[in-house]
Amino acid sequence: MFKPVLSVLALAGAVCFTHAIAAEPSQAQLQAQAKISQEQATATALSRVPNGKVQSVELEREHGKLVWSFDIAQEGRSGVSEIQVDARNGKIVSQKQESASEEASEASKEAQEK
Repeated sequence: MFKPVLSVLALAGAVCFTHAIAAEPSQAQLQAQAKISQEQATATALSRVPNGKVQSVELEREHGKLVWSFDIAQEGRSGVSEIQVDARNGKIVSQKQESASEEASEASKEAQEK
């Protein structure tokens, strides 16, 4: 009696897992949708952070928008400036300062999601 139930549950789990993976677009798919290059977005982001150095960059969907997301460090300042540039029109979508602990927490959360 339990074998058919377990089989159905296993199949349902496999289908859900497959849909979750299929829902995540690949970097190649995201790059194909971007109209703004990484170089253009980098220049825009760095214009907001004097003497900044890009620590990381990622092309991602966030809040329904395709964005280039940058973590930019400044010498003499703790944490990073997180700047998101719309990958379709090149405008800055958001800019916020993250403390070192917020940055570590976000990195840990992202690692768990992968």
